[in-house]
Amino acid sequence: MTNHWVDIKNSDLVIIMGGNAAEAHPVGFRWAMEAKTRNNAKLMVVDPRFNRSAAVADIYMPIRPGSDIAFLLGVIKYLLDNDKIQHEYVKHYTNATFLVNEDFDFNEGLFTGYDEATRKYDRSTWAYQVDEEGFAKRDMTMQDPRCVINLLKAHVARYTPEMVERITGTPQKDHLKFCEEIAKTAAPDKAATFMYALGWTQHTVGSQNIRSMAMIQLLLGNIGVSGGGVNALRGHSNVQGITDLGLFPHMLPSYIPLPTETDVNLDGFLNRITPKTLLQNQTNYWQNTPKFMVSMLKSFFTDKANAGNDFGYDYLPKLPTGGFDKFRFLEAMYDGKVNGFFCQGMNPVASWPNSGKIVKALSRLKYLVIFDPLITDTSVFWQNFGDHNDVKPEDIQTEVFRLPTTCFAEEEGSIANSGRWLQWHWKAADAPGEAKPDVDILSEIRAELIHLYENDANAKPILLEQLKAMNWNYVNPLEPKAEEIAKENNGYALEDLVDANGNVVLKKGELLSGFGQMRDDGTTSGACWIYAGQWTQKGNQMVNRDNSDPSGLGNTLGWAFAWPMNRRVLYNRASADLAGNPWNPKRQLVKWNGKNWNYVDIADFGTAPPNSPTLPFIMQPEGTGCLFVRARMVDGPFPEHYEPMETPINTNPLHPNVIQNPVARILPSDKADLGTSEEFPYVATTYRLTEHFHYWTKNSLLNVIAQPEQFVEVGDALAAEKGIKNGDYVKVSSKRGFVKAVAVVTKRIRALQVDGKTVHTIGVPIHWGITGVDKKGYFANNLCVRAGDANTQTPESKCMLVNIEKVGA
Repeated sequence: MTNHWVDIKNSDLVIIMGGNAAEAHPVGFRWAMEAKTRNNAKLMVVDPRFNRSAAVADIYMPIRPGSDIAFLLGVIKYLLDNDKIQHEYVKHYTNATFLVNEDFDFNEGLFTGYDEATRKYDRSTWAYQVDEEGFAKRDMTMQDPRCVINLLKAHVARYTPEMVERITGTPQKDHLKFCEEIAKTAAPDKAATFMYALGWTQHTVGSQNIRSMAMIQLLLGNIGVSGGGVNALRGHSNVQGITDLGLFPHMLPSYIPLPTETDVNLDGFLNRITPKTLLQNQTNYWQNTPKFMVSMLKSFFTDKANAGNDFGYDYLPKLPTGGFDKFRFLEAMYDGKVNGFFCQGMNPVASWPNSGKIVKALSRLKYLVIFDPLITDTSVFWQNFGDHNDVKPEDIQTEVFRLPTTCFAEEEGSIANSGRWLQWHWKAADAPGEAKPDVDILSEIRAELIHLYENDANAKPILLEQLKAMNWNYVNPLEPKAEEIAKENNGYALEDLVDANGNVVLKKGELLSGFGQMRDDGTTSGACWIYAGQWTQKGNQMVNRDNSDPSGLGNTLGWAFAWPMNRRVLYNRASADLAGNPWNPKRQLVKWNGKNWNYVDIADFGTAPPNSPTLPFIMQPEGTGCLFVRARMVDGPFPEHYEPMETPINTNPLHPNVIQNPVARILPSDKADLGTSEEFPYVATTYRLTEHFHYWTKNSLLNVIAQPEQFVEVGDALAAEKGIKNGDYVKVSSKRGFVKAVAVVTKRIRALQVDGKTVHTIGVPIHWGITGVDKKGYFANNLCVRAGDANTQTPESKCMLVNIEKVGA
């Protein structure tokens, strides 16, 4: 979230698209309802289903799964054509005025630089024109045809109301209503907020879905303001923390990329990833990457990290050429190239796409280690549950080890919520039986590996050296405490830190008070720079529970700790004009006091006074929000509508020669598992229910009583066509697998007219499987395509082609 949960109450317009907050986030949804009563805000919902959020919305409109970009770029066209933008904000706080390289172009579905053989873009032409000093050129009149704003106008010109309806199935009158309502928030004192979830991310164009929405918010001046923003609703507790701490194969903590095999030394790596400032006198905060990286390495390797060995840089694993991700890892497992798999905190048989292929891949391991409090579907993949998984245990040689872990209520620590608030929680119960915290189990494995390598003459010395180099300086190395790890993430002064005047600002051994104290010379540590300030010399800031709110805006700076630096609304300097006057005085976030901008939030800015050249978006090298993205997106500097990997219309009305995202993540072997609309004529989408929490609550009898049996939702028109009645058992099949469930015939899912065809959507909740106290069910991801977003590799689980037929119970 750029903002936070409570701030949603300050919105004048709440838009839920790519999510279903009332159902999947029922507690947080109270703030959307409060916006309605507090500000007379309208609530708009765009979704393939008339869901529980839509039931309390002022405006609802349907959309075909996988067509959100066409819908949103149609909105951008409306805003630009009708001059419904916040002009001063767009001129000064976005890159609308920047001049783009003359070589950049978009033609017939492709941006310049596409290589069909590698399915990748050479993004060198996606750049700004620069002056003699290397700074980006701007045309503040925005008359030059190479201005970003003019290139954007040309790009979205194709997204006419007729084309939007043709692609999305959303009636033109509904889309126009959406445009009219959101355009009202171009007024400087108005703000709209977008709430989205996996309904946007789980697509082969997921990142560009979010980009499209962010661009709308920039044009309207809704980023950095109270009641505005781009707000991702995390699916469950601490998903935000997982991303913050880099639990991805290609990331380090705090969103620093993992080096690749071509990054031969630390200097070269830092030179590659540290952005160059693009405007004179601009604050480019990522220029501090060397400080963050070196401090992280000192946290990782302490005494083994020094200037002479690149601070232990060589101890880090390096990504192979071409990268690595769970698609490639699963493929290697499937091909028999992986011996073992440590499965911690996940249930891939139920959550990764194409569970049939996952089961086959797991069957080719020598061993599988499960870390989980419960018996998961993955831990029993080798058992036969009839046609629910239909495997032959006698053919599976994989040895499965179950290591019971504690759940969150059986340990203490911090949880980072959607709004970036780090909140400390305390242990509520002792763990049952032999269950241990994950960190204790990992510590024991580490200790045993060191013992084994020390006693194995054939072991590679580098492996033992790497294990011993890791900092494990805990009071009890086999039982690290959450407090110790939190302090490690925060960072320490490893030597006395002095300021420019020679004054000691922090003594050796003291905790950092913020990331501004980090150094690149090895005198500071800090495993996650964005968390610096969470545990300082003043104590644990995450335990703060002062809910005083003098502004009434809900920022409650005394409650918990929000990264970065306890800031509640990111880019909040953009809530005021260049002179420092707030766009909305009633919702003022920052104010210049002669020294800094702090007011009712921690300013996301330096100490540059009003009317200075420094611009608010200090995490961008431009200093502005970006309508045009240079090289950070691998599939285009502007969003573009591409069809899902499985499309019901077999074409792309905008450019039939380029139907799907040309750089979408799909492996050759998975292409054979793609279905066609001739065999599978309907679209299926997956989602969650209030009564269940992912795959946990099928083990809870009360939840099972509330929602006892797997079902799928079928529109009444499709049901009539197929002879399906409410309560019939049906089989929903894709090219990869099937689901059998009770049919719920409903008017909530309507048929849409898309490119001259009638498109029916079938809704498939996700919560069932082969374990639990409920009636055994089928994995919804049996149906899902193994393809992913080009930037994040997030799988496309929200739209796939299926067929449906009535079957016996």
